[in-house]
Amino acid sequence: MLDDATRYHLLKLLMEHPESTQRELAAAMGVSLGKANYCINALIEKGMVKADNFRRNPHKGAYAYLLTPEGVQEKTRVTVRFLHRKMAEYDALQAEIAALRREVDGLSASGLDAGRGAA
Repeated sequence: MLDDATRYHLLKLLMEHPESTQRELAAAMGVSLGKANYCINALIEKGMVKADNFRRNPHKGAYAYLLTPEGVQEKTRVTVRFLHRKMAEYDALQAEIAALRREVDGLSASGLDAGRGAA
């Protein structure tokens, strides 16, 4: 099963670069060629992507990976979920940074040098 991040990145890449090879998609996603192949085939089986052979291409193995209408809808849904998750991560990171700043300010106020620590 594909996680949302992988599904989002793959659908985005396929929408923007349908002529990409599996090797190029794997490199762009930072995954192995085998995982890229597995993910593409999973999307094809679910009817979200179809593979069209370039008929005029001298490399008869060259394909274009095209999003189906179901694939476009899924890309929209996964983009919204991905955005919400990233926004939550951003908010949590901001809260953590604010807590660290308060801690550093407290150390500075007590006369400790944050760079040297308590020796």
